[in-house]
Amino acid sequence: MTDILDVDLLAFERGDAKQRQAVIDGVMTSLATGFVYTKHDLSEIMLDETYDVLERFFSLSTEEKSEYVATGSRGQTGYTGLLVETAAISNTPDWKEMLNWGAPLPEGHPLRDRYPHRYGEPVFPSNHIPESASVLSEFHEQLVDLQTRFLRIIASGIGVDEHFFDTMLQYGSHLTRAIRYPSMIDAPNGGSEGHVWAEEHGDINLITALPRATARGLQVKVENKWVDASPPEGYVIINTGIMLERLTNGLIPVGWHRVVADEGQLQDRLSVVQFCHPTPWTLLAPVPSTVTKERPCQFPSISAGDCLDQVLWEINLNSE
Repeated sequence: MTDILDVDLLAFERGDAKQRQAVIDGVMTSLATGFVYTKHDLSEIMLDETYDVLERFFSLSTEEKSEYVATGSRGQTGYTGLLVETAAISNTPDWKEMLNWGAPLPEGHPLRDRYPHRYGEPVFPSNHIPESASVLSEFHEQLVDLQTRFLRIIASGIGVDEHFFDTMLQYGSHLTRAIRYPSMIDAPNGGSEGHVWAEEHGDINLITALPRATARGLQVKVENKWVDASPPEGYVIINTGIMLERLTNGLIPVGWHRVVADEGQLQDRLSVVQFCHPTPWTLLAPVPSTVTKERPCQFPSISAGDCLDQVLWEINLNSE
């Protein structure tokens, strides 16, 4: 079975040619699973402050959290309550609640005018937590930077220029999402029908970054077996999405995963992830270096915006 490997982003950026190639090889090998763990330079103080704000937000009453629902945003900003998002392969809504945010574009920017539900003003719980906007915005920007840098490793691995992804990410509709999975004791069935917080799914975007979570629960599907995602302390989990699979002609597959509670687990789980998106008008067409006689072109071209809208409909967020 292919293992999920740990690599060092900083060795790619600062090392010699041999060290850089070792990182590229490790990433490409590990991404056969759709997952890889990377060492990073994110501030631990920044991460602590982010989790403090999020824990305080999710401790608010349902009525207070509902003040931050952004109607018409399709789940791209603001609060989404329990039992709304549903995995595309499931009929059962996930047992989770979420706070979503991104970064707005200037008034009059063509992307903002064309995709208002993707580039609207972020909705922060500032009435209850005054510092939330500054803390969560800083987290968002640092994760965008980290993912942009990590995609340079992937670009090198698929045989294109190291900065291939940079332009499409500059005004990408990156989405940061804090997810609270309540204790299964509080679930409608009391957890008696299983311990699945979020059903099996693949992410829509290019890659997703998860710096840490307050409890275990993330599992990865590797060769049709579920494996716990267990990164070394201080590493970020990176997983791949549908858009990267299309761009690489299936060379890098989607990282299929789910979130489950352990037997008898009483505590909830809080995680914060960022979905790295290209600009919505990016054309997702397999890059030439990934199309070979052995791997003929598998995917027709589609815009990133259309791809996202299709999946938002499938997971029940199109009416939010």
